Amino acid sequence: MHPYIGSGPYCFSNSLAMALGEDAPSPSVIEVLTGSPFGFQLLADEVPLFDPFGWDPEIGLDSAIDVLGYTCERSDGGDADEALGRLRAGTERGPVLVGPMDMGLLLHQPGSGSATGADHYVVVLAVDGGTVVFHDPHGHPYATLPAAEFLEAWRGEEVAYLEEPFALRTSFARRREVSAHEALRASLPAAVSWLGVRDDRDVPPGSLANADGLERLADQVGAGELGTEIREMLEKFSVRVGARRLSDAAVALTGAGYPEPGRLLREQAALLGGLQYPLVTGDDAAFATGLRRLAPTYGHLREVLAKTVAGPAPSGGADATGLR
Repeated sequence: MHPYIGSGPYCFSNSLAMALGEDAPSPSVIEVLTGSPFGFQLLADEVPLFDPFGWDPEIGLDSAIDVLGYTCERSDGGDADEALGRLRAGTERGPVLVGPMDMGLLLHQPGSGSATGADHYVVVLAVDGGTVVFHDPHGHPYATLPAAEFLEAWRGEEVAYLEEPFALRTSFARRREVSAHEALRASLPAAVSWLGVRDDRDVPPGSLANADGLERLADQVGAGELGTEIREMLEKFSVRVGARRLSDAAVALTGAGYPEPGRLLREQAALLGGLQYPLVTGDDAAFATGLRRLAPTYGHLREVLAKTVAGPAPSGGADATGLR
């Protein structure tokens, strides 16, 4: 199949690929390894996210780092001076993956200037005096900010899932050789788990998963209950990142020798990607109908992936690294 190649909000996967260096798989493969394509959540009966119920990028990064055979040092908390000291010390050992940050406070980006709670990750290369030098995967290599302004964004007070400020990962080391093939196979049990619903997941009251969440979102769309901010979030972020995640998962699993889940993921990607037009043009009837068509596919995908995990590993020359 033909992969999607182009822009997209893959900040944490792009940042991890930069931090790991030349041996890293493509950000598209890393995104699949985080588990992000395998579910939908409607948080607190309000916020629609095309990622699994109870999942967040911190969980996803830890999973991808592990299945790829790497270790790293993660630290957070403390005051701004302590955080800047940790950051400076980390850059002396190599690139530092920093985040989540509040994207609205990254003042090198046009239109920024106020906290939005939109999470973002970057790779810091150096702390040069009072200036932080970093690669911002949102289109800004070798960006710079005064340390005080960088720290304000890094504090991330409005980022919903952040438990402690000033989180970073550094000292990445490969403890075992793992191919993209092997990493994808190792990630599949977690994908099956994410597609299910467990009571122990940390989500706000009123949150719904997968088919239930999509049916509820369709009800809200049909009743004209979407607020302006939520509609804008769907238009500018949720639908396009969700469709790309599903497309990349389809390519990765098909290339790794798993054609049936790959087919279902491709179907999901096409259904979700096709909703961008009715969403933006205000055709809420078509948008709601599309959400209802997408809803049952998550249960189907879980069934197929569960059988895949229980079956033998594929043999032959399938190559998941075609996304590099």
